[in-house]
Amino acid sequence: QVQLVESGGGLVQAGGSLRLSCAASGSIFSINAMGWYRQAPGKQRELVATITSGKSTNYADSVKGRFTISRDNAKNTVYLQMNSLKPEDTAVYYCNAEGVVTAYLQGDYWGQGTQVTVSS
Repeated sequence: QVQLVESGGGLVQAGGSLRLSCAASGSIFSINAMGWYRQAPGKQRELVATITSGKSTNYADSVKGRFTISRDNAKNTVYLQMNSLKPEDTAVYYCNAEGVVTAYLQGDYWGQGTQVTVSS
C-alpha cells in the first residue's frame, strides 16, 4: 500500500516562508512525477508545481519566482519551498505522486492535504 504523508503547513504572515514536505512510502520501485496542488475554499483544485524523476519542473504562473519544488528520488520525497507568501496562497496543499510503480501495481496517489494560511 502506497501512502503519501505531508508536513510543514501552518500559519505565516504575508511575506514569510514555509517549506512543505511529502514522503511516499510502500514497496515503491519508481515514481514518474511528483507535485503539489492546492485548493482554496470555494475553488477548484489547481496545480502549483510538478517535478519529474529527471528533475524537470513546471510551475503555475502565480507562483513562479516565489516557490521552488525539489525532489529526493532516493527518499521518494518531494519538497515545496514557498517564499514571499501572499494571502491568496492560502489553501489546502495536496501532494501528488504520478506513475508510482510497486511490486504489485502502478497508479497515482494523493496525500491527505496540509493547510497553509497566510495572514495579511
